[in-house]
Amino acid sequence: MGGGGGSKKILVGLVVLMLFGVAVYLKLWTIDYTVSSDEAELLRRQFDLANREAMDESAEWRLKYDVEAERVTECMNELKQIKGSFEVDDGNAASLNRKLVNLQKENMALVERMETMKQELEAEKLKCSLQ
Repeated sequence: MGGGGGSKKILVGLVVLMLFGVAVYLKLWTIDYTVSSDEAELLRRQFDLANREAMDESAEWRLKYDVEAERVTECMNELKQIKGSFEVDDGNAASLNRKLVNLQKENMALVERMETMKQELEAEKLKCSLQ
């Protein structure tokens, strides 16, 4: 008769131990779940911030490009005017010729700078798309 009471104690001890183990497992699972959801929120915020920064930088480069494109257009228009007046009026040819040469130099410099900025803009767009 003494053998039956000992196995009941062991069985009750096992059940209590199993319940304790399940409780610890559930507690660890909920802690891990909260940390994981917090990490996901943090990652989302970091991604949003990086995306906004990339958009701002892209807009800044686009503005620089637009300003340079406008300057080149103005220079080209002035160059066309001078060429037109040069063909019509030969009276002040020397000063017009100097202006023409200066504008052509400035135009070439602006075109080169615009091409450089265009390449930098493309590189920034590529960099933004990779993020």
